[in-house]
Amino acid sequence: MKIIYLHQYFTTPEMHGGTRSYELARRLVGMGHEVHMVTSDTEPSLSTKGWRETTESGIHVHWLPVPYSNEMTYSNRMRAFGRFAVNASQRAVQLDGDVVFATSTPLTIAVPGLVSSRWKRKPMVFEVRDLWPSIPIALGALKSRPAIVAAQLLERAAYAGAEHIVALSPGMKAGVEAAGVSPEKITVIPNLCDPERFQVPASAGAEFRRKHAWLGDRPMVLYAGTLGLVNGLDYLVRIAADMLRREPEVRFVIMGSGREEGSLHTLSELLGVRHRNLFFLPSVPKAEVPAVLSAATIATSFVTDVPCLQDNSANKFFDALAAGRPIAINHGGWQAELIEREQFGLVLPNRSVAEAAELLSSRLRDPQWLAEAGARAARIGREHFSADTAARRLAGVLQRAVLTA
Repeated sequence: MKIIYLHQYFTTPEMHGGTRSYELARRLVGMGHEVHMVTSDTEPSLSTKGWRETTESGIHVHWLPVPYSNEMTYSNRMRAFGRFAVNASQRAVQLDGDVVFATSTPLTIAVPGLVSSRWKRKPMVFEVRDLWPSIPIALGALKSRPAIVAAQLLERAAYAGAEHIVALSPGMKAGVEAAGVSPEKITVIPNLCDPERFQVPASAGAEFRRKHAWLGDRPMVLYAGTLGLVNGLDYLVRIAADMLRREPEVRFVIMGSGREEGSLHTLSELLGVRHRNLFFLPSVPKAEVPAVLSAATIATSFVTDVPCLQDNSANKFFDALAAGRPIAINHGGWQAELIEREQFGLVLPNRSVAEAAELLSSRLRDPQWLAEAGARAARIGREHFSADTAARRLAGVLQRAVLTA
């Protein structure tokens, strides 16, 4: 097949951010398909004006300079979404393809998906990574009635115009069904693990620890990801404050950047934990994340207390599985059910910092549990969330769309 793959925030392992689209696309290329990735360059140089093309692991990548960061205001983000949607539509209709695969977020990726699908009379498969617009509405980021109605109409148009829909979790599938879509039209392909990248020598983690004198051989609780509103990381800062009284040797690491970074620094100073048992580090390219996870005792993935966020399929959760690290989360939903069934991590109480710190402390003092949970995490990642399996399932979805359209 010739696949037109639309993802506004495509990244390679040498870049910062999740690499689901890269891992899927390079495997599709390995199966013999031709993939054109239409995406944005979020940190363009001043000399970059228009589209540029590169080849990444056999993927033909079309980059449009559209600055973007989590620190941007919501209105500026919407302008970035709109600019990309218009230009990506123009680019996509110029490409030869058998199927259009559009992956959200943002929801506006549906615009070039629908435009190119209809213009070329080729099927579109739409991937739902988050239930937009439900999440920004629930968080209060999308407030005006006209904007909410417009987003809901775009959501319905995306679902109606898609030959098939891929959802990243069972909860997302249920959310799409609640919008009136037949369950037969939806396939769940969760986020993925790539153990080959993440099973690094122990020396990689040891080197990370040597670089930071405050860490040494102490227990390390890691959060590596975006510091955004949806992540609710004030929760982790407060756990660190409680843990300072219980287990002062435990080290908490928040690695990343985002809109909430300043407020997290302020809170950590106020609670007296910054540079004592809580340390902020800048984000690193995806290729360097395995070494950081190798150094971690427990990895974490948090969301703020909003029910629709429990359906998430966060990269950091699956990276922990790939690295064979126990994972701690603070929400219900399908990931919590999986953890409780397979016993490879912790589901911390979201509304009681003291209880969360006590549970975390007890596990950090239990080397047998840590070793067994890590081994289970690696097995679950390998057996249930393999990137190779996900790519084969996606190829099957795309091929059926081509044959039945």
